[in-house]
Amino acid sequence: MSILTILLQVATDLAPFAKMGAGLGAGVAAIAAGMGIGQIGRSAVESIARQPEAAGDIRSNMIVAAALIEGVAFFAIVVCLLIVFL
Repeated sequence: MSILTILLQVATDLAPFAKMGAGLGAGVAAIAAGMGIGQIGRSAVESIARQPEAAGDIRSNMIVAAALIEGVAFFAIVVCLLIVFL
């Protein structure tokens, strides 16, 4: 039996664990993104309360940061789902 045959057998035996890990990874990515956007919102509200005259700048920076976090989380979820279904 060649080493390639052994490696292919191990890969097929561990496929369910890889899919389970990918599913958990998608969940963790979604939860982490939600927590990150919550932190941004909380900090923005605190900053606007301290300096109301800077509300426009703070709000625009908050939206940009939230969009970046959402993009990274979406990318992570797509990668995990590709692992699950392929």
